Amino acid sequence: MTSVEETTDHTADSGPSGYAAARLRLLQEESRSGPSRRSALAGLTDAWLNSLFTTAVRETGVRGAALVAVGGYGRAELSPRSDLDLVLLHDGKAEPRALSALADRLWYPVWDLGLALDHSVRTPGEARKTASEDLKVHLGLLDARPVAGDVGLLAGLRTSVLADWRNQAAKRLPQLHHLCRERAERAGELRFLLEPDLKEARGGLRDATALRAVAASWLADAPREGLADARRRLLDARDALHLVTGRATDRLSLQEQDQVAAQLGLLDADALLREVYEAARVVAYAADVTWREVGRVLRARAARPRLRGLLGTRGAPAAERAPLAEGVVESDGEAVLALAARPDRDPVLALRLAAAAAQAGLPVSLHALRRLAVQAKPLPVPWPAEAREQLLTLLGAGEPTVPVWEALEAEGLITRLLPDWERVRCRPQRNPVHTWTVDRHLIETAVRASALTRRVGRPDLLLMAALLHDIGKGWPGDHSVAGETIARDVAVRLGFDAQDVAVLGTLVRHHLLLIDTATRRDLEDPATVRSVAEAVGSVGTLEILHALTEADALATGPAAWSTWRGSLVADLVGRVAAVLRGTAPAAGEAEIPTTEQERLAVEALRTGEPVLALHTRQEEDAVGVELVVAVPDQPGVLPAVAGVLALHRLTVRAADLRSMELPDRLGEVLVLRWRVAAEYGSLPQAARLRTDLIRALDGSLDVPAKLADREAAYPRRRGVVPPPPRVAVVPDVSSLATVLEVRAPDAVGLLHRIGRALEAGSVRVRSAHVSTLGANAVDTLYVTTLEGKPLEPVRAAALAGSVQEALA
Repeated sequence: MTSVEETTDHTADSGPSGYAAARLRLLQEESRSGPSRRSALAGLTDAWLNSLFTTAVRETGVRGAALVAVGGYGRAELSPRSDLDLVLLHDGKAEPRALSALADRLWYPVWDLGLALDHSVRTPGEARKTASEDLKVHLGLLDARPVAGDVGLLAGLRTSVLADWRNQAAKRLPQLHHLCRERAERAGELRFLLEPDLKEARGGLRDATALRAVAASWLADAPREGLADARRRLLDARDALHLVTGRATDRLSLQEQDQVAAQLGLLDADALLREVYEAARVVAYAADVTWREVGRVLRARAARPRLRGLLGTRGAPAAERAPLAEGVVESDGEAVLALAARPDRDPVLALRLAAAAAQAGLPVSLHALRRLAVQAKPLPVPWPAEAREQLLTLLGAGEPTVPVWEALEAEGLITRLLPDWERVRCRPQRNPVHTWTVDRHLIETAVRASALTRRVGRPDLLLMAALLHDIGKGWPGDHSVAGETIARDVAVRLGFDAQDVAVLGTLVRHHLLLIDTATRRDLEDPATVRSVAEAVGSVGTLEILHALTEADALATGPAAWSTWRGSLVADLVGRVAAVLRGTAPAAGEAEIPTTEQERLAVEALRTGEPVLALHTRQEEDAVGVELVVAVPDQPGVLPAVAGVLALHRLTVRAADLRSMELPDRLGEVLVLRWRVAAEYGSLPQAARLRTDLIRALDGSLDVPAKLADREAAYPRRRGVVPPPPRVAVVPDVSSLATVLEVRAPDAVGLLHRIGRALEAGSVRVRSAHVSTLGANAVDTLYVTTLEGKPLEPVRAAALAGSVQEALA
């Protein structure tokens, strides 16, 4: 019987305690990490299992058996908390009782050490049959490696399993691709997740293993440049995660990222995520190229018998090449370079290829990109007009832009064209509102902007601003300020004239101006509208900025845009446009109330009590429903309404408070518009809300006590500690009031506490604008003295401090 030789490594004896001690010493060796540690851990485990097997065979008398490592252990890639995937192969001649005793002597010591174990006992024939029925078993056996016993048993099995894999590739590879797609839908895209699963998410370790399996089929092979290094970085991150947590986990949770980064010698959690995202991008791109090639080969194989029948012995014709652009043709479902193309003489060819591919909805040939990466002639500076036009054509293609751009980026062509792209590439965004990394968000914004180009007079500037609006996030400080400088430099390099360069700089500098102003400022204050008009400068720029704002928000995530926000921005744009055209209403001219607001205000003045209207209809993209409350002007309205909403478990998504004077009527009415959503369950009836609001205003309902009882009954779960609240006085934005901006974690009763603090400061809330994005709230409050004047600077600062103290 041919056997695996027993190891001569004396770092551990054959007992579990000796192995456990040696394992611990190995994991604590700071000088050993990465592939070296994984290989050493696998070797140490091999030696221990080999010793267990030798002793067990001697005690049970079983012959014709082998212990086989499969899966990750088979590849000798043991992370600190990896499962041990083992198969006990036997020739079928041993007595069942003896075979069971042999297995027990192997499995129980593993369990006794608390190690996870995936095990089976099979003959080579049974293993082969199971592999034919179970794709995952077949994949594991492709990496089978002998640990102890009869090597011949495994050698025969490996030969047959590999032959089966290659013979059944036409059936097996589509099944494997289906599994990969299902897993991606379930686990998401690794490089865009704040808490990625290093194994299951798309671009993770399972995809890297799948690419090995495709290569083993001999049907197609993955682009190998950088793939091994990417896989190693993902494995290193998982090793560090296991060591930090002491658990067999693959999810890189937020609270562990700084420790994992330190374990890997990286600067911080952002550096860790960027490295992980870079690796995942390489794996995901390799998977895209590989599965496209698998599909092409399988289609060709399926078509060959039909063509042979039609053409006799002449064979299949060469693939047709349909022209797409100068030097670019379509061949076999891809955009490729024409035979006569000369990358060394045509500096625009890379952009022309990309633009043609995106406009045709085709993937770009890997061979063409690699040829361009090596042979392409650099573009002159400034770019020729054709290069600029081809870039804009690429950006304006819509959804097909994304895969084409990512293919160019994977081959290093984007950073060659736009060197500033390097700083935003794979850069994480910690705000949970954001769906994408910075680079992907910029491309998604361009995709969204491409659908809005009919709304603007300069679609080229809209697309360029979409591409560059967050380019400053790779630099310290305010990304809008840094981004303006970079955008101007890029625009000059791309050949835009001085006037267009200035417009692009303005768009990037102020790309958040409209959404921030519309949701956080009082649009009735002439200073608000005037400041926006001064920043924008012209109606044409405002038009582009409006479209850019919408595209940016839509590309950020579902929480960043809604019909509610869109209407606020559109209202602001209309007011600013009027100022820029010289047709703005006179300062102090009141906004005309809606019919419903006037009706509610009249009723509130008539009864002397609050009146409510709850609109349960909601737009498809809106978050929550609209609640309108009219209350005769009196102290304590804001904390009372906010507290009642909190008591009824209504989450405030957005809010707006303003006072209204009705013509020919005595008295002033506060009108509050809220966008609310039920925390869970259904919305309360408007009558119940009104009853509780009356009680809150007359003091018979102790809202603070009720909220305190509720918070005590349902304490917050432990998790990542958010930064503390910050309250600041915003200067020079209003001539009519003092503006306070509150930034705080969204929490039950937050607005109620703010309102109480303002009431305690003996100020009047002229208007309030609430905005909630994800787990964060930004509330802007316009306050005056009781006489209606702005606060003195000293008093304003003291008020901000007292509000912040109340929230702490």
